[in-house]
Amino acid sequence: MDWLDWLIPWEFSPTLVLLFIVGGGLYVRGVRVHRVTRLRQALFWTGLVLLYLSLHTRVDYYAERLFFAHRLQHLVLHHLGPLLVMGSYPGQVMRAGLPARWRRLLLEFRRSLGGRVLEGLLTNKFLVPFMFVFLVVIWLVPSIQFYSMLDWRLYRLMNWSVVASGFLYWNLILDRRPSPPAVMSPGSRIISPIITMAPQMLVGAIITFTQHDIYPVFALCGRAIPMSAVMDQSLGGLTMWIPAGLIEICGLMFALSHLMRLSSKGRLRSRRERRRAAAPATAHA
Repeated sequence: MDWLDWLIPWEFSPTLVLLFIVGGGLYVRGVRVHRVTRLRQALFWTGLVLLYLSLHTRVDYYAERLFFAHRLQHLVLHHLGPLLVMGSYPGQVMRAGLPARWRRLLLEFRRSLGGRVLEGLLTNKFLVPFMFVFLVVIWLVPSIQFYSMLDWRLYRLMNWSVVASGFLYWNLILDRRPSPPAVMSPGSRIISPIITMAPQMLVGAIITFTQHDIYPVFALCGRAIPMSAVMDQSLGGLTMWIPAGLIEICGLMFALSHLMRLSSKGRLRSRRERRRAAAPATAHA
């Protein structure tokens, strides 16, 4: 097979292509307005390319027919891709890429009641980490995994949901600001990856050491590479157990560097100071 054949989408999705074009286009426009370092640009484009390759190339064929390829795909969709993109801090850059009228509409929406409620949900420091773990584990329930691999609508929902939860989670963890205005305190941003990686590593270990076929859907579809179900599961469990944990440790190190930077600048606030800072905003609301 020619290597270019790998770039041909296994299942073409115009919606997905449009999202990548719009996202990349906004970033290009925003870079013309904001001064963005080459490192940040490299992080953004590397993360975006990895997400595209995982979602819209022949990689998807193997993800549907090998459990360990499926876990590698989700390692990129849930952990690595969103971490790289959010590590480039693209929000302000992409907003600058919007036409002026759209920026005004976005600002008006964020100030509205519906906008504040939506933003509160998408940045909730308890809900977002919970969904980050939940949306990995729930799709691994054998019965749910079986139907999601056979129904293209569930399959796309599964993939898009883990991408969305990854973006929302790393948006909180990689926040460089003190709290407030950041939702999570610098210390919480270090502790959170430790908490979220534990159940994922546990599930990965259970799958790794299970000695019977718990995901028969991959045998039903026909494994793309000849190997036993137990070997396929073991490799998939190890992927979820070790590499995913290492990526979360990288996120933790990002958060630790931000805490040290804030501490060196004297910008860390005590709990009492955070309450005082939050009180006027609460009273105004």
